[in-house]
Amino acid sequence: MFTGLVQGMGRIEAVEAKGGESRLKIRALFDLQNIVEGESIAVNGACLTVETFGAGWYTAYASGETLRLTNLGALKTGSVVNLERALALGDRLGGHLVSGHVDCLATVADVKPAGESRVYTLTFPAEHGPFVIWKGSVTLDGISLTVNDCGADHLSVNIIPSTQRETTIASWKPGVKVNMETDLIGKYVRNMLRPWKGEGPAEDAQPASKLSMDFLKEHGF
Repeated sequence: MFTGLVQGMGRIEAVEAKGGESRLKIRALFDLQNIVEGESIAVNGACLTVETFGAGWYTAYASGETLRLTNLGALKTGSVVNLERALALGDRLGGHLVSGHVDCLATVADVKPAGESRVYTLTFPAEHGPFVIWKGSVTLDGISLTVNDCGADHLSVNIIPSTQRETTIASWKPGVKVNMETDLIGKYVRNMLRPWKGEGPAEDAQPASKLSMDFLKEHGF
C-alpha cells in the first residue's frame, strides 16, 4: 500500500529484457537507505518487488502483465522515474490510499500555465470514467493528485511548483503516456453495489429498486 507521495526520483541504470518481461536496475537520486530484499517500491506508481540491492540501487522484475498495463516497458537506460516505498503503519497518510496496481495508461493532451502552477489535461479509456470524480483523488505515474475537472474520458490536474521540482511531471508534454490508478475506495464501493443495481451475475442480482437513499443510509453510506 502506498500514499502517492513520491519520495524521490530514480534513474534506470540497466534494462534486461527477456521475452515479454524485464528486469530493471534502478539507482535512487535521493537518500534511499536500508533497502530490504522483497520489499515493495512503486516505480511510476507500479508496485515492484526488490530482488537484489546495493548502496542506493536495487533491481526489480516487471512481468509481461505489468509491461502491458504500464509505461515501464518504454523505460531505457537513463530514464528517470518516480519512487515511493510502501507505507508503514503509523506513517502520515498525506496523499490517499494507493495500491500500486495500475488501471490504464492516460495520455497527456494539453499543458497550460496557471500562475506558478501548470494545468495538465489527460485522456484515458472511458471505462475508467466512473472512478474519476470532481475533487476526488487519482494517481498519475505514482503521484497522488486532486482532480480539478473531469469527464467520461478525461481529467485535469493542477501541479504546484514543488511537485514539478520533485517528480518527473515537469517533463510531461502532449502525447506522453502515464500510469493511472483510480481511487481504490471508489472501485470497492462500485463493486459492492453491482448486485443491487442488477449488474452482477444473474444468480446474485437483486432488483434495481433495492438501491435507494434509505438503503445507502442503512448500510453506512
